[in-house]
Formats: sequence, structure tokens, C-alpha cells
Amino acid sequence: MTVQHDSSVYERIQASEQFQELRRRYRSWVFPMTIAFLAWYLLYVVLSGFARGFMGTKLFGNINVALVFGVLQFVSTFLIAWLYSRKAAATFDPLADELRNEAEETVK
Repeated sequence: MTVQHDSSVYERIQASEQFQELRRRYRSWVFPMTIAFLAWYLLYVVLSGFARGFMGTKLFGNINVALVFGVLQFVSTFLIAWLYSRKAAATFDPLADELRNEAEETVK
């Protein structure tokens, strides 16, 4: 059985207050987190290029500041992904589920 999708359903949902709230919540989390991560990454790149002495400072054994910063890039990436999954489950997904259910009911 093929379901015909009327584009007006999607336009109505996009114009709804719930959808706008979902977009607002999503953007208010994603944009600041993206800016923070890019600033953190840019700091790492700039320090690697222009503060070689600092980045080459040995902390213990053969471990220097640059290696620690590099590893922290991976840690921060996984941390952000984990935080996003928690935020999405708590904030974005319930509202998105409501919108999806509304769309499915409208199409039926």
C-alpha cells in the first residue's frame, strides 16, 4: 500500500509553534556547542603552530602538552556526542515524536 504525502502537511507542521520550538531548542544547544568546540580546536591548531615551545613542554616521560591537547580533542568529541544524545533524548526527541505522530495522524 502506498501512502500519498501531501506537501501541505509538512508545510503546516513547519509553520506550527511546536516545530518552531523544536528548532529553537535544537539551535540553542547546537550552535553554542559547535562554536565552543571549534574555538577549542582552533586553540589547539594555533598553539601547535605558534607556541611550539609551550606545546613541546614535557609533562612526564615522552608525553608533552601537544599530545595531551591532541588526546583531549578526541575526548571532547566523544563528550559532546554523549551530551548531545542525552539532550536529544530529554529535550528534542519528545517534541519530535509529537510532531511525527501529528503528521502520521494527518496523513491517515
